[in-house]
Amino acid sequence: MPTTLIHAGRALTPTSEIKDAGILLRDDVIEAVGPRSGLSLPAGAAEIDASGKTAVPGFIDIHIHGAGGRDVMEATTDALCVVTRKVAEFGTTSLLATTVTAAPDDTCRAAEGISLYITQQHAAKESRAEVLGLHFEGPFISKERRGVHPVEWIQSPSEGLLKRFLQAAGGNARLITIAPEVLGAAPCMEAARKAGLVVSIGHTDANYEQARFAIAHGARSATHTYNAMRPFTHRDPGVIGAVLTSPEINAELIADGVHVEEAAMKLLLKAKGHEQVTLVSDGLSATGMPDGKYLLGGFEVTVTNGVCRNAAGILAGSTLTLDRALRNIVNLGVPSADAVRMLTLNPATLLGIEFKKGSLRVGADADVLLLDESLHVTEVWARGRPVH
Repeated sequence: MPTTLIHAGRALTPTSEIKDAGILLRDDVIEAVGPRSGLSLPAGAAEIDASGKTAVPGFIDIHIHGAGGRDVMEATTDALCVVTRKVAEFGTTSLLATTVTAAPDDTCRAAEGISLYITQQHAAKESRAEVLGLHFEGPFISKERRGVHPVEWIQSPSEGLLKRFLQAAGGNARLITIAPEVLGAAPCMEAARKAGLVVSIGHTDANYEQARFAIAHGARSATHTYNAMRPFTHRDPGVIGAVLTSPEINAELIADGVHVEEAAMKLLLKAKGHEQVTLVSDGLSATGMPDGKYLLGGFEVTVTNGVCRNAAGILAGSTLTLDRALRNIVNLGVPSADAVRMLTLNPATLLGIEFKKGSLRVGADADVLLLDESLHVTEVWARGRPVH
């Protein structure tokens, strides 16, 4: 792999801005980053002139079900290669393959296939997003707030079933969504936390006290905040009230302008600040594809004008890409560095990998994007390899 020096007009690390920046990529890591004037070009290295561009870390999507016409629950090498290649085109260089509620045997089969892919994904030396692990979205969720998750496969939280999922994942489970008010949730959340998973509150009808209890006992994330949650009112603030007022909680946000209205997004950002919000896609197999019919797990959804719904007309994930989420948040008036943080350092910190992912820093993986003035992705490097 050739050594590459990227010379950008500026770099958002994202905690600082470096003007006239240089980023030296050697093999699959960042060897140096700083003002270009302070970096020398190694012998044999190629220098890329991107003086009109902004360099940022690669995006990290902790909630995505598919892309390019394929679903992660297919769990085959072919399907996962399609998904990871497609999202890399839009700047996502790392992701959590996210399951949807299904029969336990199907969830275990998917976890085994994804885990196998994770162990083999770098052998091909191809340019694509890296699967960091699994996000189990269900089956331990509320039937009242299930969204499009199949009701027949929703399960009461069970340490035994969780253990099956974790064994199938082979040490690659990273995050799990649980409704904290459901009977059995507390011991299941504790078991997940002890196994090293981030516990996320989601698909929940929890009241404020139930949500606060979960947060006090280690829940650290909220799955697609506002969506599939008990509504907020001034006399019943519910789980949303707990998320908005708890600094311990990282709030996922689907910033496509469909799932959450502009005023509600602004409220979330004002309440939480740019360090406690993570932009996610909740993208389906339809991501990067034309309108039509697609699968989410084992059921069909219809995409019209880029919006995904099931047969009952309920929103079913999205076709959002994270570059578009970035532009949408900046259009709300958020500074670009803060918006970039929501796609990079925040999810990396949530997963405990902030020294490896989500920053332009020495020793971090060489996941780098170039953005033009309109914040469209023009070039991508995934672990030092250019994505074409």
